[in-house]
Amino acid sequence: MIDLDDIRSFVAVVESGGFNRAAQQLGVSKSIVSRRIARMETDLGAQLINRSTRGISATEAGLEFKLRCGRILAELEEARDAVATYAGGDVTGRLRLAAPLAFGQRYLGPILTELAGRHPRLELDVSFSDRAVDLIGEHYDAAIRLFELRDPSLIARRIAPVRPFIVASPDYIARHGRPGRPEDLLSHDCIIYSGRHIPEWKFRVGERMVSIRPNGRLLTDNAEVHLSWTLAGLGVAELPSFIVADEIRKGTLVPVLVDYYLDEGAIYVVRPPGPHVPAKVRALIDIMLERLGGEGSAAYPSVLRAGE
Repeated sequence: MIDLDDIRSFVAVVESGGFNRAAQQLGVSKSIVSRRIARMETDLGAQLINRSTRGISATEAGLEFKLRCGRILAELEEARDAVATYAGGDVTGRLRLAAPLAFGQRYLGPILTELAGRHPRLELDVSFSDRAVDLIGEHYDAAIRLFELRDPSLIARRIAPVRPFIVASPDYIARHGRPGRPEDLLSHDCIIYSGRHIPEWKFRVGERMVSIRPNGRLLTDNAEVHLSWTLAGLGVAELPSFIVADEIRKGTLVPVLVDYYLDEGAIYVVRPPGPHVPAKVRALIDIMLERLGGEGSAAYPSVLRAGE
């Protein structure tokens, strides 16, 4: 009979693309992973992995076996969750989560602290980065995404709305003037978020949408750097409500073009495809809805609503 640890090792090797990466994910040595794969190949009487100096790849038989092993592991997780529910048990296992850096520092940290307190048997492995991770390839259980959902294959749960705002420092406005229409931005220095495929600022003007391609010499994919450049008076920026709320309250940033509604985004929890929501992911979604859900939340501060 094939051991479940052998199956987990095989799936990790195929998904990560290497024995070393699989061993790191599983917390064991490379030699243990290699022995497990070799044992399975012997038991099955078939080669599952092609090994060469250029790397590894699954054989045709290995791809078919991996597909079925993935189903087995998913059903096992679902079965364990169901038994825990009937037994009144706590959420267990390791939740591997990816989240944007600035949002994670400002809002997610305290939420995860509460999550860990509620579920003492739950392990948290959290990566804070503005890079859009590959959930399946990098073996994440879930990720927090803001504004854009680029991969339609992922399953998303909307948590709360997030409004973007066009802001500048009082010093910048004193030196360069305040833009009165979206088109005026074309003559301003703009600080551009480079994490999007196409940097565009989209405004609703009456019944139509106007898209502006901002011009500027400063680009970054990090929200905190984006904010610091804007506070320093280096340009006009589009930043989300949860980043700029405090600065607007203090007067260190000024919202401009407030009569033009920008496309609203949202906070999402995304997970790999599959009909079953693991209990650990469901616990994350539940607590985020409690703490951030709705328009009265910290993610959507009232001070930044249109017309105020």
